Amino acid sequence: MIFREQPFLDRIDSVAEAGYSAFEFWGWRSKDIEGILQRKRKCGLDVSVFGVDHRGRLVDYITRDEFIRGVRDSIEVAHKVECPSLIVTVGNEMEGVPRSKQHESIVKCLEEAARLVEKADVTLVLEPLNILVDHRGYYLYSSAEGFQILEEVNSPNVRLLYDIYHQQVTEGNLIDTITKNMGSIGHFHVADVPGRHEPGTGEINYVNVFRSIDEAGYEGFVGLEFRPLADPKEALKEVMHIACPSSPVQY
Repeated sequence: MIFREQPFLDRIDSVAEAGYSAFEFWGWRSKDIEGILQRKRKCGLDVSVFGVDHRGRLVDYITRDEFIRGVRDSIEVAHKVECPSLIVTVGNEMEGVPRSKQHESIVKCLEEAARLVEKADVTLVLEPLNILVDHRGYYLYSSAEGFQILEEVNSPNVRLLYDIYHQQVTEGNLIDTITKNMGSIGHFHVADVPGRHEPGTGEINYVNVFRSIDEAGYEGFVGLEFRPLADPKEALKEVMHIACPSSPVQY
């Protein structure tokens, strides 16, 4: 969502120039995977996460084989680009099917996928999305149900992607939810509300949120999934200042 005016591989250079240590992206099938690997190594960056490419919907167990094939293919790419985690979404709610049945299907699909990622030493991060603004019809909107699904799957390699923007839109209570469930969170996404712009442009107190994440012992990546209002490089500098106000780094 950042540096979109540039060719994809050139965005990796811009991330490094902005002083960040990693980057992430959504789908991989349309990407130059070898080019990503070469560019990340040249810039000394990590790939933090990217999305599992699959046609199956986890809410519909009939499509589980397509989902599992997508997981297998995505694991191969994750190993190639040295990426530790993969994003999983569940699909839209099925009309006329009880939510309990769709919940059960998600759990079963993730249980099957867990056996693959545990063996491959890759983590799946399950993402709830808001249905009020951006993803109407999507099944998994609540972090509470997300954490319940993880408890039922019971795998150290299946965790939650806690998107702070989506959960502020959906339910609020960010810091309490994050700190009480930190052991189940494998990745964060960041944007402000409203508008999905950079932290500091909306209602979320990101200084307090970032501090709470740090104090809770989180050691993973935080992905900046926002639409910059400012020049992208300036937006990234400001986010760095919000996240690390005492940093001696000068921009």
